[in-house]
Amino acid sequence: MSDHYQTLGVAKTATPDEIKKSYRKLASQHHPDKGGDTATFQKIEEAYRILSDPQQRQQYDRPMPQGNPFGFPGGGGGGFNFNFNNDINDLFGQMFQQHNARRPNTPHAFRTQVNITLEQAYHGDSQNLQLQTPHGNHAITIEIPKGVNHGSQIRYENVIPQATLIVEFVIQSHLKYERRGNDLYCTQPVSVLDLIVGGEIEFTTISGKKLMVTVPPKTQPHMHLKIAREGMPIHSTSMYGDQIILIKPFLPDIIDKEITDSIMRFKSK
Repeated sequence: MSDHYQTLGVAKTATPDEIKKSYRKLASQHHPDKGGDTATFQKIEEAYRILSDPQQRQQYDRPMPQGNPFGFPGGGGGGFNFNFNNDINDLFGQMFQQHNARRPNTPHAFRTQVNITLEQAYHGDSQNLQLQTPHGNHAITIEIPKGVNHGSQIRYENVIPQATLIVEFVIQSHLKYERRGNDLYCTQPVSVLDLIVGGEIEFTTISGKKLMVTVPPKTQPHMHLKIAREGMPIHSTSMYGDQIILIKPFLPDIIDKEITDSIMRFKSK
């Protein structure tokens, strides 16, 4: 596991202001828009997300034991799976506890997976869950963080009485957009005539905006065009990734004879 303090270049005793100051400096240096490495930038973002939240920082400094000693099955519908973590008293303490008071239990922790769409990850959303635990059924609502990544595990405190819920988000594949880090990629058909002489194409972003994108003259097939800040929001920041358009050339159904004659004359030179 990455050392978040080392990633931000701060001591474990760093104040929130020191953490924020270091984060802003590193995020500016390593942002992909400025030629930085995307993986390094994401590590910086993840470190700041954990260390800037008092509860998550406390949990990071003193991680809760994990496991599923009782093997409880998953909840009802939706394909959710849960693990139940319970504090296990010291073995020797159990053997010699005739005169000892019972130790208080560590708060239970439950785990589940939640499937969401790419649009939900982009905008943020709320999700209703039906959870089955050894203490009964629970109908709860969680907030989906804006910009959450595939595989991210988010902790929710107090949504279940005296328990922590850890949700792993699984982002479903999208028909149009492919997410790579915080950037979105998609294929856009463009006429070979526009590739030769240049032109404009209409493009709809994941946010629903319709933009006119310029195709420069003499654009080569399979090149890409970039629309800055139209990718995914970067979790816990005000920044966004980019939208990358991959050019897929096609021939128009009808081409004027003047054009074909000009091409033939050009070829014969």
